[in-house]
Amino acid sequence: MGSPGVLAPLPPRPSLSSHAWASRCGSLTWGLSCLLALQHFLVLASLLCAFHLLLLCSLPPGAPSYSPAQLLASSFFACGMSTVLQTWTGSRLPLIQAPSLEFIIPALVLTSQKLPMAIQTSGNASLTMHQCRGPGCHGLELWNTSLREVSGAVVVSGLLQGMLGLLGAPGRVFVHCGPLVLAPSLFVAGLSAHREVAQLCSAHWGLAVMLILLMVVCSQHLGSRRVPLCPWKSASTSSAHFHTPAFRFLSVLIPVACVWVTAVPLGLSAVPLQLAAAAEAPWFWLPHPGDWNWPLLTPRALAAGISMALAASTSSLGCYALCHQLLHWPPPPAHACNRGLSLEGLGSVLAGLLGSPLGTVSSFPNVGTVSLFQAGSRRVAHLVGLLSLALGFCPGLVQLLTTIPLPVLGGVLGVTQAVVLSAGFSSFHLTDIDSGRNVFIMGFSIFMALLLPRWLREAPVLLSTGWSPSDVLLRSLLAQPIFMAGLLSFLLENTVSGSWLERGLSQGLPSSLPAQEVQKPQKSTEKAVQEYGLPDPIQSLCSRIPQPLRCFCPMPEDPVDLEAGPSEPGETADLLPGSGEPCLAASTEGLRSL
Repeated sequence: MGSPGVLAPLPPRPSLSSHAWASRCGSLTWGLSCLLALQHFLVLASLLCAFHLLLLCSLPPGAPSYSPAQLLASSFFACGMSTVLQTWTGSRLPLIQAPSLEFIIPALVLTSQKLPMAIQTSGNASLTMHQCRGPGCHGLELWNTSLREVSGAVVVSGLLQGMLGLLGAPGRVFVHCGPLVLAPSLFVAGLSAHREVAQLCSAHWGLAVMLILLMVVCSQHLGSRRVPLCPWKSASTSSAHFHTPAFRFLSVLIPVACVWVTAVPLGLSAVPLQLAAAAEAPWFWLPHPGDWNWPLLTPRALAAGISMALAASTSSLGCYALCHQLLHWPPPPAHACNRGLSLEGLGSVLAGLLGSPLGTVSSFPNVGTVSLFQAGSRRVAHLVGLLSLALGFCPGLVQLLTTIPLPVLGGVLGVTQAVVLSAGFSSFHLTDIDSGRNVFIMGFSIFMALLLPRWLREAPVLLSTGWSPSDVLLRSLLAQPIFMAGLLSFLLENTVSGSWLERGLSQGLPSSLPAQEVQKPQKSTEKAVQEYGLPDPIQSLCSRIPQPLRCFCPMPEDPVDLEAGPSEPGETADLLPGSGEPCLAASTEGLRSL
């Protein structure tokens, strides 16, 4: 395997736009790697602060017996550990692990059933919950029990995800997920968080609009402006200085810094009440299971854990597909999907045992950030994981991150989610967009995935089967838009008849291809072995592990997987002859071929 920090462009194509960059390639410097990692970390911090805030809004102030900063620190630790394992021995894609709505929705279902809540929706803001003040309301002890029950659900979801990976289910499912399965899932994934983004931005719409405009200007309007930022060393030539697209590489850091500085004199950088602690958070803390209380396993937690596992697995497979297309890698083979999902489950188990109410899953906003930078690297993902691990030991530093203004959180998530949404349209373009079959599957899956959660929120009578665990399971699953979009599109795509060409799969290519095109599947297989293979010390152990665990290992006799998805002209080309690792960056023209 080559160096994880190698960054290279796609091969130049005829009539490149002015946004195509880096006609030559080389090693990514440590300085630029740290800058990219810092911005990915800011996106991760925005996710953690926003989702903890949404969950703790249902708790009365001061209810937890520990500092909320320690709760955040435990989540940072679990996300960092999961990210390092994922990029080292998991799917091998440069993915950041973070919480997502797939964990928030079942958690809110659990807490709302425990304590009566008054639910209101004001304007275009997100769903808000107010503490019940009536005589039938429960005491504060029940809130701590609810939090332990949510942690138990996270542990259950992690165990189920690990079991699915052990059985090889992700690899078997992924080969049947073509562009028409991916497109509705990405569209809904980008659109599903718009209510929460609106709620965060509503704290100050002026700052939120300022941040969004700055991110758009830096990543799009100034994305092609090159400055002599840092030296590059070519693998085949002597040292040279190249102009780099600095504004695009800093399209998160510059806007966040500007808006954060502007928010300080306006008094909008104060710690939200739900994340404020009565006492100072310790500067050093060793995360370990059972520090506060052990997770509580109940039938309701089991039902919520099943919902979390199914929705998080669907989201992760979509994230794998989007990431490999952005980086122009071959589709991940079955063993990479199995390892990736199993290690995500391990991260969720660790998070639940540490008391965190949120598990870990591949982060769509961070993949959207890769699209903004048009660059990705395993080294960057490793740095983000190590930084998150270090912060897990320092709740005092984590407390400083809670001062990030809410409009900054909303603006960052809004732009990155919009990139994910646009990737759904790009995936649909790979299919026959004039086919009535494809138009129906796309529209039906998206509409139903958005309709069912809205119906559950506004139904005058809550869905009730008479047994609380089944109520939790049904309400959680039906309220998961990504799961519903993925499930409906998967069922329709694989049951409604259609030609390979109509579905956008590689088998639909005509038989009269030139010899160069016929050789591409073989090149794609060789590149998949290079990119998704295990490190040598672990690969040498594959022949000694038991047969049930062989689904995690790449085997020499693995056949070429042609159903994993189409291979675009730039995906399997030799990017840099003689270099250690192929390109981990994509030019603007290359990203248009998603």
